[in-house]
Amino acid sequence: MRITDHEIPGGKDAHLRINVAGLPSGTEIHINVHVYRSKKPGPCVLLLGGMHGDEVNGVEIVRRVVASKALKSLQKGSVIAIPLLNVYGFINFSRSVRDGKDVNRSFPGTKNGSLASRVAYLMSKEILPHIDYGVDFHTGGSTIHNFPQLRVTKDDARALELAQIFSPPIILKNRPIPKSHRLHAYRSGKPILVFEGGESLRIDEDSIQTGIQGIHRILNHEGMLSMPMDQAESKVYDSSKWVRASKAGLVNLMVRAGHGVRKGEVLAYIHDLGTLKRTGIKSPKDGLVIAHVNNPVVSRGDALFHIAS
Repeated sequence: MRITDHEIPGGKDAHLRINVAGLPSGTEIHINVHVYRSKKPGPCVLLLGGMHGDEVNGVEIVRRVVASKALKSLQKGSVIAIPLLNVYGFINFSRSVRDGKDVNRSFPGTKNGSLASRVAYLMSKEILPHIDYGVDFHTGGSTIHNFPQLRVTKDDARALELAQIFSPPIILKNRPIPKSHRLHAYRSGKPILVFEGGESLRIDEDSIQTGIQGIHRILNHEGMLSMPMDQAESKVYDSSKWVRASKAGLVNLMVRAGHGVRKGEVLAYIHDLGTLKRTGIKSPKDGLVIAHVNNPVVSRGDALFHIAS
């Protein structure tokens, strides 16, 4: 296996620091890539965190797995673990890189493009060719709390099989976003499971433990680690819908992520600070709330709930 100028033979581990850019101060920016290789052939699995710099639960999941040193005892195959891809976003508490572009809307990237495009190009050229599949760990966006879940590409039977081995509480089948890491990998025949859990810039221990246990289940199933774990029950959903604020004001939530709801059920009340009237926000369908907003101050059109069905 060769990544940039580094050759990593079977039976060896490596910690690579790949330069991607620099700060105006002259400080170099590196991405830490941890590579673990058994002498025995087997699948190569990618564990990726921090595609968006503020999504700290994904960073922490991969960091803990690397820090545990469990991957140093691979019985077969290889693991490429990247706890933090978007270093710029991380140090600036931001989803994006310095110029405001989203790495996960920049694939496959270009060698001489924007910083986001260059990071995507690094993944496309140096990492994706080596892997058989991967898990891309994300966290809910600003003020949005996601219940632990995996998102898999519709009609990708292998991705669904891997997701069921991972055993999160929720598996959502949907279409990949254009120019995303998942879509680019899918077109190359490499399934990517997208994990979502918690809220950006907030550590959520339940989400972290769900992610770590899922990694262990997959690697144990592949015979790469000997860490037997019970399978958890996953509910599979084929569609989802965002419920948005019809008015501005202060919102009081009646339900939260993880709760089942019925069509017509009141999910929240929005209180108008001028008229002091309240408006009920009702569920458009039966389903499970897989995300809710934590910011009580909302404007018309703001996302309040994500409902899977």
